[in-house]
Amino acid sequence: MNRRNFFSGAATAVAAASVSRVALAALPEPAMQTSADTAPPLHPPTGRPYNPVVTLNGWTAPWRMNAGVKEFHLVAEPVVREVAPGFLVNMWGYNGQSPGPTIEVVEGDRVRIFVTNRLPEHTTIHWHGQRLPNGMDGVGGLTQSAIQPGKTFVYEFVARRPGTFMYHPHADEMVQMAMGMMGLWITHPKGSHPQIAKVQRDYAFLLNAFDVEPGSMTPKVNTMLDHNIWCWNSRVFPAISPLVARQGERVRIRVGNLTMTNHPIHLHGHEFEVTGTDGGPVPKSARWPEVTTDVAVGQMRQVEFIADEPGDWALHCHKSHHTMGAMGHDVPTMIGVQHAGLVGKIQKIVPDYMVMGERGMADMGAMEMPLPDNTFPMMTGTGPFGPLEMGGMFTTLKVRADQPAGSYADPGDFKQPPGTRAFEWQGAPATTPRPARTDTPGTAPGAATARKPATGGHQH
Repeated sequence: MNRRNFFSGAATAVAAASVSRVALAALPEPAMQTSADTAPPLHPPTGRPYNPVVTLNGWTAPWRMNAGVKEFHLVAEPVVREVAPGFLVNMWGYNGQSPGPTIEVVEGDRVRIFVTNRLPEHTTIHWHGQRLPNGMDGVGGLTQSAIQPGKTFVYEFVARRPGTFMYHPHADEMVQMAMGMMGLWITHPKGSHPQIAKVQRDYAFLLNAFDVEPGSMTPKVNTMLDHNIWCWNSRVFPAISPLVARQGERVRIRVGNLTMTNHPIHLHGHEFEVTGTDGGPVPKSARWPEVTTDVAVGQMRQVEFIADEPGDWALHCHKSHHTMGAMGHDVPTMIGVQHAGLVGKIQKIVPDYMVMGERGMADMGAMEMPLPDNTFPMMTGTGPFGPLEMGGMFTTLKVRADQPAGSYADPGDFKQPPGTRAFEWQGAPATTPRPARTDTPGTAPGAATARKPATGGHQH
């Protein structure tokens, strides 16, 4: 992380008259981040204590305490995000990244956020799910004037309730959110809370999606549903970090959805409870065990479980297209089509032509084929037993008995104990004869029948 100051002599616009002129005398320097790695948790150096979150392939914004107010500085600006190794996308974000840094505060904190606009057009920030004064809600034209390029606005309010929230523009939002402008906001409870358990691991990420044609770098902002890059925090598998836990630890995962469709998030090997939404904690009497929770557009879901099953467990969106890489929606289904004798003829005209989908698409997981510039394979990622045939919204939960407490280091592939892995049957094939079918249509007494009409004339 590095720091830079954009503000020598910059004009400042004030979003609310309640903001002190003294506070505006010296803006806090914005922290910038260019790495796409998962940053370690930021333990609070000042202010009320809390148990920090780990933002998957993201980071938490540092703050400055100013007369008891927690001050942050967000810079809205064009960024270049590494979505996968070698695959770079032009986005708009905050403080060098998309999504922007996670903001972590404690219930009851007075928070002041300076927002500087370095975009080519105006913007605002809406604090999704927060209870705050109307003039701080961040809807351009309704609750405030837009932040013009080169200007800085100030938002100030008290974090009134604990929970998992988001921030994003409410100005030209179709473009700005499609370009990646979003971030997480976590309000931790002050002290103990009857509906909020203490956890040893607290992960958070946003669901986002882009339409980036192979060979290009800028998303197509007018796309509604035909996205081809399905991301968690603007990263795709296998570039998404794993979630790690020590066996027996209580784990919380916070997921926010700012795509244009819903995402059923599914965890293998464990069951969890939905313990919170962007409306706040879910009462214990309203919870039930699940292995999949649907996160609709504009929603937050907070799930918790005990990581008591060691192994490398899949965590993914259960929409199968969302666990693929860059794919074309117009590719025809070629299952069962015989290419024998055809490939050589086509390759005389198109030397790079390859057979795709004759037996399904699984062959592509092990296939090495040339790709257009600036994209990534459709089915990628390799595990200890071969190609994973996954991409997009997929990662792993790695539970280990010997994972050190507080360590987020990747423990590597799970070593399965002897006798606990599925295996190929080596005995004689099954010889049980197939029983005769007794439910053939039309054979039961009184069954309805169907026949073709006679040919050669009309039937009367």
